[in-house]
Amino acid sequence: MSYSCKDIGFRVRHLRESNNYTRDALAEKVNISAKFLYEIEMGKKGFTVEILYNLSKALNVSCDYILTGNEVNKIPEKIVDVLECFSAGQMGRVQDILRVVQELCAGQGS
Repeated sequence: MSYSCKDIGFRVRHLRESNNYTRDALAEKVNISAKFLYEIEMGKKGFTVEILYNLSKALNVSCDYILTGNEVNKIPEKIVDVLECFSAGQMGRVQDILRVVQELCAGQGS
């Protein structure tokens, strides 16, 4: 499969703008220069896997979405933040509770 730098750049720019990031702000989050981010957005430069990962984290999308434009179901960051507050020992109980909630929602047709 080949990836178009121009399409990838378009997605990065669109995501940056929809997240209300300036080029400088996103570049800082990703740990690259604003000039390099501009070159990515214009489809002039590729980037490393590390930068792809940092872009996906900063823009709250999957790496797959940045590369291909295909949506991947991703757990909202707010939920992940809550789950990360539980210890490893508590996670079994949290899973049990979530299963009950899932069954309740399925029973309601939601």
